[in-house]
Amino acid sequence: MASSSVLSDQQLDNLKLYKYSSIDRSLLSKYVLRHYWDLSVKFFPLNMAPNLITLTGLLFMIFNVGLVFIYTPTMEAVDAGPSWLYYSFALGLWLYSTFDNVDGRQARRTGTSSPLGELFDHGCDALNCSFAAIIQTSALGVGHTKQGVIIYAIATAGFYLSTIEEFHTGTLYLGYVNVPTEGVCLLCIMYILSGIYGPHIWQTPLNTMFDNLPSFLENMALNDIYIGFVAFMFIFTHIPVCFYAMYKACREKGKPFIRSMLWDNWPIVLYISAYYLWVTSPYSFILSHGHFALFLLAVGIVFGRICSKIILAHLTKSESPFPTGLLIPLVIGAIITNLPIYTSIEPIFTPESEYHFLVFYFFLALVLYLRWAVLVIDSICTYLGIRCLRIPEQHTKEH
Repeated sequence: MASSSVLSDQQLDNLKLYKYSSIDRSLLSKYVLRHYWDLSVKFFPLNMAPNLITLTGLLFMIFNVGLVFIYTPTMEAVDAGPSWLYYSFALGLWLYSTFDNVDGRQARRTGTSSPLGELFDHGCDALNCSFAAIIQTSALGVGHTKQGVIIYAIATAGFYLSTIEEFHTGTLYLGYVNVPTEGVCLLCIMYILSGIYGPHIWQTPLNTMFDNLPSFLENMALNDIYIGFVAFMFIFTHIPVCFYAMYKACREKGKPFIRSMLWDNWPIVLYISAYYLWVTSPYSFILSHGHFALFLLAVGIVFGRICSKIILAHLTKSESPFPTGLLIPLVIGAIITNLPIYTSIEPIFTPESEYHFLVFYFFLALVLYLRWAVLVIDSICTYLGIRCLRIPEQHTKEH
């Protein structure tokens, strides 16, 4: 009875209309990695469910996040971990990417493709945004700084736009240069360099490497250039491409573009605004007391819930969903830490109380997200007559 309230009968019926559609323009995927993925899938047994492959890939990232908490909790270059730690980051990300590309091939190989597979795959990708940000921040050695804050903001905004674009167009579009392909390769190289030279290599000032630099570059380091490049690509390539695709989709369907964009994108604007205002407030202790990784885990689950609801709406041909109520504690945290700036109210948070609030927020988000995910998965599996992490006997022969 609980699961029946998660999805309506109409939404469940619409699952039968599901047809996966994607476009990958990456030349690296087309000419190199595609052959690697086609070969890799043959190493997975036919009785291993595609969703289990997806989940296993995510576990590599979770394992590396655990290593960050153990070996380099400050995520700063001065508190660098052993060399093998950064090599493990590269290996974990590469395996995650491999498993993420193999799961769909396994589904086609075993004849078990379903809308649940796309929900499970993209849902894990959404959760991985926070894991990847923690690992990336540690490998760059930027620690609890605004640079780390910006890295996560760009990652979530970019993923959200791709998700809402797919909701409108019905097709997952990956450009000639995209994060799941070229971005993963670049990060793996960066992690290996961090293992060879240490994460402090990214704090190297450009003026020690090059002469006659323009004045605005003299005081910048390698990590500034990297973050600036990522921001540039996001603003001038990703955003325009996503919005243009949504504009064409709205025009074809006769939907009002401006109204649709305002409704569909206000959740991510609220999410990133509250996230940034809270963590950068002078009355927040998240950065100063080393709680940024915990904070990312909490808000990362919230982000996963937001995006998963959009993916589910896409699969069930539903209207754009209202964002999760788990945004409320995030907004409350932003208000509490910013009220003293604009009013005469005394600061409410202390280092201890804010930490306890973050711990509570993390467990609240985790429990509610898992409960929702289990109910949705159970509802879809019951309706379609499938299993989430197992393949029925009749599908264990290669198609």
